[in-house]
Amino acid sequence: MRVRLVLAAGVLLASAAAPLAHAGGADGLSAGPALVGPVLNGPVLDGRAPGSRAADDLTVYGYGTVGDDSTVTLSGMYRCLDDSAGPVFVSSTLVQGNRSAGIGGTQAVCDGHLHEWVNTSVVKDPAYRPGSARVRATLMQLTADEEGLPTPGFLAAEDAAVELR
Repeated sequence: MRVRLVLAAGVLLASAAAPLAHAGGADGLSAGPALVGPVLNGPVLDGRAPGSRAADDLTVYGYGTVGDDSTVTLSGMYRCLDDSAGPVFVSSTLVQGNRSAGIGGTQAVCDGHLHEWVNTSVVKDPAYRPGSARVRATLMQLTADEEGLPTPGFLAAEDAAVELR
């Protein structure tokens, strides 16, 4: 399934027919803008002037998985432009009913290109079940403050409905 989604995203970008649509949630509700395609050979595909750069962005796929061993996997796509001030991470939190747990964290590659993120964690208490849930994902950069302590800076966020399988 993951390979098919990556291939589908590549085909969408290569076709340059339209901006990459947000995967959205199972209920079609999502927060945040959709990721958009690049400017290719002249025409403006996403409303930006030719030669301008895309903004930091983040999406959540409309599904996640729960394994028999309570392993939860969530994924989506991101784009970030600059990590020179400090490392950038994609973090995710899964919410189902009154349960909430952080699900992994992926270090981002900030080169202006679309990348897939996949976060996985074993969550036994509270255990998650197949069905409707929400994912809160953030694209966060850690920078040092005046005293050298790491300070988070939020570059993009997404709150999306997902279907756990």
